[in-house]
Amino acid sequence: MDPIVLKQRVFYNQHKTLNLDFRINALKTLRKAILNYEDRINEAIKRDVGKSNFETYMCEVGLALSELTYMEKHIRKFSKEKTVYTPLSQFLSRSFEKPSPYGVVLVISPWNYPFLLSIDPLIDALAAGNTVVLKPSEFSPHTSRVISDMIKEYFDPQYVTCVLGDSEVSSKLLDSKFDYIFYTGSKRVGKIVMNKASQYLTPVTLELGGKSPCIVDKDADIQLAARRIVFGKYLNCGQTCVAPDYMLVHESIKDRFVECVISEIKRQYASLDDYGYIINEKHYKRILGLIDSEKVVYGGKHRDLQIEPTVMDYVSWSDSVMQEEIFGPIMPILTYSNLDSIIDKINSMPSPLALYIFTKNKQVSKKVISEVSFGGGCINDVAIHLATSNMGFGGVGESGMGSYHGKRGFETFSHTKSIVDKKRIIDLPMRYQPYTKINEKLIRFFLR
Repeated sequence: MDPIVLKQRVFYNQHKTLNLDFRINALKTLRKAILNYEDRINEAIKRDVGKSNFETYMCEVGLALSELTYMEKHIRKFSKEKTVYTPLSQFLSRSFEKPSPYGVVLVISPWNYPFLLSIDPLIDALAAGNTVVLKPSEFSPHTSRVISDMIKEYFDPQYVTCVLGDSEVSSKLLDSKFDYIFYTGSKRVGKIVMNKASQYLTPVTLELGGKSPCIVDKDADIQLAARRIVFGKYLNCGQTCVAPDYMLVHESIKDRFVECVISEIKRQYASLDDYGYIINEKHYKRILGLIDSEKVVYGGKHRDLQIEPTVMDYVSWSDSVMQEEIFGPIMPILTYSNLDSIIDKINSMPSPLALYIFTKNKQVSKKVISEVSFGGGCINDVAIHLATSNMGFGGVGESGMGSYHGKRGFETFSHTKSIVDKKRIIDLPMRYQPYTKINEKLIRFFLR
């Protein structure tokens, strides 16, 4: 076993994390650490992916602080035993459910939102009473280093530690026995994580991705839809797991929609100073390979790891850009005439992490969200469903398993024990051998 994991297991077995005051103090310590390190976090994220301070707070630091606030407020309620109904056959008993921490948890986080996607699961795991080994991405080295320094300064490594390194380090960690593994990243690596976890039957949460569709119906507010879609699509240069991957626009409004999208890009991205850039050369070349210059109606220019917000029209399902998750600033536009046909088409593909529908017709939105399999999404907006602690966030099928944020996050990192507290004053003999006809009648009376 990895020495880090062994030390954390020894610490966990001292049962300090079962104390709610200990957990609350840990959350307060983490808040203090984030606030004291905010300038260094901003600078690190800017060096890794080029985000502005505004976007870093809006999409990373601010959301982490919001999750902390929520957990500090609700942790005592989440941790309480919950009394449940006791059946007549077990009368003179109390039945209850008790949330308990798993133990030693491994969190592996990605590079696209390198701070938020490291800290959010850390918050939920600590609130639930676990110790945590955090492995941030090697592709966002400056942010990973700042997170490591911050955790080292404020936490005992036997309780919380941050491990830096490449995929070999992650592989070595996965060879150790953890009590829970939380992974955010690609589907390819998610399969590796799940395979490694199976060696010890370790439960996992996988936050993956996929091609998230955005439907713009014929009666949508086109201008509003364009504004919100442009925001969500090109945020972080399109390197967002819940970005609308491709547009499905009703054929009757497609031309107007394209005009509005281009107008919004020009308005929102008149300057690219705060736009950011692609994480590295490998992903930069991959994204460029998805652009069909003959179908580009706006953008497409690129230099120094930066690709302009790009719009592609007249896209077909067989085009290269539709064969994989884009994870970059390309907006492919497809059209449809029949809603049922695109519902069938989406359902024929792997379940996406998100789905978005723009429409004024509540029956249309109800039909789509009921009949399509997807992780989560929005009606008349994009991406914002993950920016709350009041709902869980996660995928389904190939886009992931499990969820977190708020109460769902606490439950993810907790095992719920089911307990019956039986009184001693009466001991009904009917369940004991030797079995009799009268006891059988009594059993049939109680169990029906």
